[in-house]
Parts: sequence; C-alpha cells; structure tokens
Amino acid sequence: MSEAWIAERMQHIESSGIRKVFELARSLKDPVNLSIGQPHFDVPPSVKEAAHAAIDRGANSYTVTQGIPELREKIKADVRKQLGQADREVVITSGTSGGLVLALLVTVNPGDEVIMFDPYFVMYPHLVTLAGGKSVVIDTYPHWQIDLDRVRAAITPRTKVILVNSPANPTGTVLPKETLRGLAQLARERNVLLLSDEIYRAFCYDAPFCSPAEFNEDVLVFDGFSKTYGMTGWRLGFAHGPRRVIEEIIKLQQFTFVCAPSVVQHAGLQALDLDVSTIVADYQRKRDRIYAGLKDNFEMELPSGAFYAFPKAPWGTGTEFVSEAIRNSLLIIPGVTFSSHDTHFRISYAAEAQTIERGIEILNRLAKR
Repeated sequence: MSEAWIAERMQHIESSGIRKVFELARSLKDPVNLSIGQPHFDVPPSVKEAAHAAIDRGANSYTVTQGIPELREKIKADVRKQLGQADREVVITSGTSGGLVLALLVTVNPGDEVIMFDPYFVMYPHLVTLAGGKSVVIDTYPHWQIDLDRVRAAITPRTKVILVNSPANPTGTVLPKETLRGLAQLARERNVLLLSDEIYRAFCYDAPFCSPAEFNEDVLVFDGFSKTYGMTGWRLGFAHGPRRVIEEIIKLQQFTFVCAPSVVQHAGLQALDLDVSTIVADYQRKRDRIYAGLKDNFEMELPSGAFYAFPKAPWGTGTEFVSEAIRNSLLIIPGVTFSSHDTHFRISYAAEAQTIERGIEILNRLAKR
C-alpha cells in the first residue's frame, strides 16, 4: 500500500486515546473500568419494545432525510416550551456526533477559525480539521470556567464558530447561567455562530440546566438520546437552530448519512416520554461518592454535571499516573486526550457502586505511593 493514497488531513488526526484504553481493556482480566463515557444502565424496556414493534411492522426503510415527522414535531414542541422560540427548525441526526460533523462542514470554510475550550471533547479539534478550519483553543485551567474577556480577545475576522459544551466532557463542569448568557450575547454582537453541545443536559446536579440558546435564537444546539437513555450504540441525535443552517445540514445529510436509523427514530418517540429523574438522582449519588472518596488525596473540582470527574495527577504526568493505574487494573483516561496539558485524568463514574469503590481504593493507594 502506498502512503500517497492517504489524504494529508489524516496526518493531523490521531486515534483517540479513549479507544486505545478500550482496546487495552480487552487484554486485562477483570479490570476496574472507570474509562467508558457511556451510561452503565441498559436501554429502558419500553424503548426496546418500541424498536421491536417498529421492526415487526416493517418500519425498516429509509426515512425522509430530516427525520420522521412525528419525532421532529415532538422535539420541536419540547424546544418551543423550553425556549419560547417558534421558528427553530429540527433535524434528526445519526448521533450527536453526526450532527456536529455536518454542522462544521456546512459552516466552516478552509482557514476559518473555530474557538473551543481546553479541556474539550476529544472529537472537536479533529472535526474542525476535517472541515479545513483552524482550532483556536482557550485554556480554562484550573477551574474549568470560561473567561469572556479571553473569548472576546480571541475573536478575529476569520472566527466563524464558537463551540461550547455544558455539562462538559471531560470535566463534568456546568457553566454558570451568567457565562452562557455572556457567550451567547458576544456571539450575536460579533456575528459568530455559537454551537452548543448539550448531550448531557439531563445530568445537572446542583442547578437547573441552562442553554445559551435562551439568550440568542441563532445558537445551534446539539442533543441526543445516547446518554440520557443508554442508547449510545443506537446512534440517534438531533439538532435545532436557525432554519437556514438546518436546511444546509439536511441537504448534506442526504449525501452522507442519508438519514438517522429508521427503527431507532421510532424508539426515540417512546424514549422522550420517559421520566429519568431516578437515573439522574442515582448518578448524583455516584458523583458525591467519587468526590468524597478522592478529595483528600487529589486536587479536583466538584463536577456539577455529566458523569465525569477530572482530577489532577498527584505525581508525574497525567499519562504516567494513568499508566501506573492501568498496571493496577484500573482503566481511566489520561487528560492529555482532551487537552494540551498532560496533568490530569478523566474518571467516568457511570459504573456500578462496587466498581466505583474498587476504583477509589486503587486511586488512593496509588496517590500515596
């Protein structure tokens, strides 16, 4: 095989450090796995039944590109109730990630700048590279808060997009309402498109969820079913926002993903009727246990959402500490996977209580080595 066959852009895209840990997990016997960024619970029975029923009645063909009307209308009604904006358009996507891919491809020209915040979800810089854009990364260490003055200073004539994620992966940070309002207003003032990744919106523990779209009707929002309903492998997401942008996303989806999985769209209708408050309460208890169990030996912020904690390694680099943890059969993710800094590591507490307790024991033992 010739290297000449490989596009130059791939030199700037590396395999995810998360996937590398997933592969390593297969080689370990009975590892303590606090690495996986997905709910530990299964898809609710009623959602499975809705998928089975859709298969049995023959709803297995392509749907219209933008998604089945029933699901889109149901989401529109929820969005209208949340935001009070009647003119927002909705598209059903192949996962939230699929929506982000399409959005960046339809908005970013080669050389355009996309502002994001470090630490960031591992996919963001690579999607910008795919679109031909340039990532402009603003540091949020050590408390994971956005300094609006730094954002204002980072905006140039080439700035096209700001990408924000709250509740956030990998830190578990939920940004204050005042910050989101300021970011939304700044985007409007400077004519920059604000993309808001809200896939963890159900998992807010200390304050109600807030979207920057509440303060700027042109914010493009991404959400989905993976985290809230345990449907990670079902690949069902959606986006809502300015009609003109959504129209272009729908057009590009015709020639890429075609449509979101048909059966899963019908199951999504059932999922939207579910009350997930008991699940969220359970994850808040897990959050509390992780923080209480580690705060004496690790420098860490109390995560206020999602299901991640992002402690600082107590010695060495984040990668060195994670390597030692893996040698002790604990799977966690080095922070450098999400960041330009190699100082922290990510814990996912989407796990059984016994797994969390074993993880806490191993981490505290390693911290005191």
